[in-house]
Amino acid sequence: MADGPTPVVFIHGLWLHASSWQPWIDHFRAAGYAPIAPGWPNEPETVELARQNPEAVADTSIDDATGHFASIIAGLDRSPVIIGHSFGGLITEKLLGQGIGAAGVAIDPAQIKGVLPLPLAQLRAGLPALGNPANLHRAVSLTEKEFRFGFGNALTEQESADIYHRWTIPSPARPLFQAAAANFVLHSQAKVDTHREDRGPLLLISGTADHTVPDVVTRSTLKQYRDSAAVTELKQFEGRGHSLTVDSGWRDIADAVLDWLQTHGI
Repeated sequence: MADGPTPVVFIHGLWLHASSWQPWIDHFRAAGYAPIAPGWPNEPETVELARQNPEAVADTSIDDATGHFASIIAGLDRSPVIIGHSFGGLITEKLLGQGIGAAGVAIDPAQIKGVLPLPLAQLRAGLPALGNPANLHRAVSLTEKEFRFGFGNALTEQESADIYHRWTIPSPARPLFQAAAANFVLHSQAKVDTHREDRGPLLLISGTADHTVPDVVTRSTLKQYRDSAAVTELKQFEGRGHSLTVDSGWRDIADAVLDWLQTHGI
């Protein structure tokens, strides 16, 4: 294995552009890591271009995205830490379950197969995509009001609006449909190998005020790993919503991740 700083691969979820990880990239580089934040398959390089061409990412599936990031990781000179938010968290879990990555951090991770709680707030947060079955193969954008409910509910109205205008992009609706139907589909793409014993350690993070992935969902996700001897831990952040990676308190989350990595010698 090559010498040098440990790579970190950041994976964003739906409705945020890869550039939203830039503060984390700077912070992790200063801490001695080698971070990158690739976009999803076919994601335009800037927020502006992504908004101008929403169909570029339409119909991207969970497996499409997972394979895309696995290919990127295969080109690195050593096994990385994988850090994902929302559907990026689900992808992080899938990759770690495939034996990819030295460690994983899944922040407010989207619901995997086997997780049963489906709170009303989560249903409402998913309605912009799930409310119309024709969206399955489309890219969908959030309105500012929808973003505030799903992401910015724990923020001031102004901060939520600022994040919305800076980093939101259209995203494929297909992963939401796949996750919503996961428990009714035999070979769901939202299935994760939670029994693997030889994977790297996994940290799950939840915000207790999250509407899009409520804390009860992340706690249920933790239970899916109960039969594995591999390290799986949960850290909860009181009063934080789904915006916790991009709002003014992002550094609290980033520092908690860095502390956890240090604890595990990664």
